[in-house]
Amino acid sequence: MPNGFPRPATVAERGALATPAEIAAYLGVPVKTLYQWKYRGIGPKVHKVGRHLRYRWREVDAWLDQQTSYDLTA
Repeated sequence: MPNGFPRPATVAERGALATPAEIAAYLGVPVKTLYQWKYRGIGPKVHKVGRHLRYRWREVDAWLDQQTSYDLTA
């Protein structure tokens, strides 16, 4: 993955929660985009842990699976 944040294979290797920087690197978008998506309610589900934002990898993967892709056969 870009920016030196390879996505580990298992939850045990990567932990249950991810920081916005890790998710941004995984998705290939700036961290600022994640904050905009949170404000608009269109991005992956985010959780507040104290005053910090954290993402669950499984929820990010589920959100990513739900995103529509272009039909290149048409």
